[in-house]
Amino acid sequence: MPDSSTASTGKTARPSRRTVLAATAGLTAAAAVGGTAHAAPHDDRRLRAVISRMTLEEKVGQLFVMRVYGHSATAPDQADIDANLSEIGVRTAAELIARYRVGGIIYFAWAHNTRDPHQIADLSNGIQRASHEQSRGLPVLVSTDQEHGIVCRVGKPATLFPGAMAIGAGGSRADARTLGRLSGAELRAMGIRQDYSPVADVNVNPANPVIGVRSFGADPDAVAGLVAAEVKGYQGSGVAATAKHFPGHGDTAVDSHTGFPVITHSRAVWEGLDAVPFRAAIRAGIDSVMTAHLQFPALDDSGDPATLSHPILTGILRGELGYDGVVVTDSLGMEGVRTKYGDDRVPVLALKAGVDQLLNPPSLEVAWNAVLNAVRTGELTESRLDESILRILRLKARLGLFDAPYVSAADVDRTVGTAAHLAAADRMAERTTTLLVNEDRLLPLSRRTHHRLLVAGADPASPSGTTGPPTGVLAAAFTELGFSATALSTGTSPSAATIDKAVAAARDADAVVVATYNVTAGSAQQTLVRRLLETGRPVVAIAVRNPYDVAHLPSVPAVLAAYSWTDIELRAAARVVAGRVGPRGRLPVPVQRADDPAQVLFPIGYGLRY
Repeated sequence: MPDSSTASTGKTARPSRRTVLAATAGLTAAAAVGGTAHAAPHDDRRLRAVISRMTLEEKVGQLFVMRVYGHSATAPDQADIDANLSEIGVRTAAELIARYRVGGIIYFAWAHNTRDPHQIADLSNGIQRASHEQSRGLPVLVSTDQEHGIVCRVGKPATLFPGAMAIGAGGSRADARTLGRLSGAELRAMGIRQDYSPVADVNVNPANPVIGVRSFGADPDAVAGLVAAEVKGYQGSGVAATAKHFPGHGDTAVDSHTGFPVITHSRAVWEGLDAVPFRAAIRAGIDSVMTAHLQFPALDDSGDPATLSHPILTGILRGELGYDGVVVTDSLGMEGVRTKYGDDRVPVLALKAGVDQLLNPPSLEVAWNAVLNAVRTGELTESRLDESILRILRLKARLGLFDAPYVSAADVDRTVGTAAHLAAADRMAERTTTLLVNEDRLLPLSRRTHHRLLVAGADPASPSGTTGPPTGVLAAAFTELGFSATALSTGTSPSAATIDKAVAAARDADAVVVATYNVTAGSAQQTLVRRLLETGRPVVAIAVRNPYDVAHLPSVPAVLAAYSWTDIELRAAARVVAGRVGPRGRLPVPVQRADDPAQVLFPIGYGLRY
């Protein structure tokens, strides 16, 4: 019964459980749906019995979490079949499972896994069915990066929530827990049972190119409280949360996707800064921890990335912090883990360091065979694999996957993108918008005195592919609020001609709202704002990514931080500008002066009201 058979009807099939029960006889009693933080000893005995019946090849496969292209497990589009053949050597997710017996699959929007909620549920069911049709088939742990804000793989009509730094600006642990609970319920309804969230990094470097607004902030205790709350929310909904990126990625100016960062913190600084949220996550019962592809010489001076570091993962994470849950690598296709060693060595060294799940290697064939050969040659023992597989199966049992691996159309309809969830997300967003500058009480704007608005600025691509463009969303929101608003996309690096066009349009407006995106000294965005100010029209800047933009906009009379360019945060910012709601957010990071970074322009906790 192929999963594609229901795709055209929007109804998700719930197959018979016989194959599941036959493959895991005696385990269903041990499985706890959304259950306890740790497996009981008798559960371990049953799980070890399952492991004892696995072949070596099946054990190796269970360690891998792999990407696969396509909206269907058995009948993807031809372009996705071609991509799978090129990158993985299989045609479909079902073939991936049959050949490699992978323990997990990760969903991406760019891999066409996440078109709509019913399709996602169909795909998840097809993956589970394909695995259980195998001899000794086990449930697959389906995962994704649903951080919300600027990293979001599942888009509308699912509920999209404010991102981490926005939640940090709101400062509410209740909101963080609610976000995890509601988002977790929606992910679970679609068959996604492991979320690579929350980000537990403490963002203390304004130049951080990869974390930034994905972090809750720069105060380790505040970050810790929000991390723990979100963990409890997700896991209370039966979805494994993942604290990332251990031992901490918050103070780097290098993106580990494209380079090999080095964290220069001392051990004492790490203890008081980076480690704090991870300790909180562990106390909260976190199901999984993701590693970072960076050097941390104070913790391991070998020059190896943390992902491959036995002193960091086994010595500190497991030994000192007492964590015995699942450890998953960040993507093994990232440059930070490939700089020092080849793709055939990385998975083996990761397992030797203490990793359990190997995420998304660039070549699964190379990585899978490398682990298999390492066991056959004695570099890795089969018992070492068994340790990791036991942790993985414990997690699958706690999530109820042995007992109930499938989801239904009814689960999707009653849970995903409901009016109650959407309203909760909107209320949450209204508590995050931060007003940083408001000279002469320019805000809130009046519909009578500033009726005609020009909305200009950057239109970065939608994180989920289902929102934006930002200038259009803002203009529509202002129009709904009673203004006459016109959108003009000027981009992140506007040309002189584009700036001239914006200036001409501003002369016909009563006020200008400009969306800024990572403004730097001397940038074209800075020139755009200066030229708009020279028209004499009031200018309101909304920083749609980093709040640090305000330091480069010294003459703008009103500046707000939205922390993301997704619809929910932009609409909330528009309501604040219009006075429909008051600004309630407070900076979760300090903003330094642009001309003297040693001086703080706006401290943590700063935020104006009206």
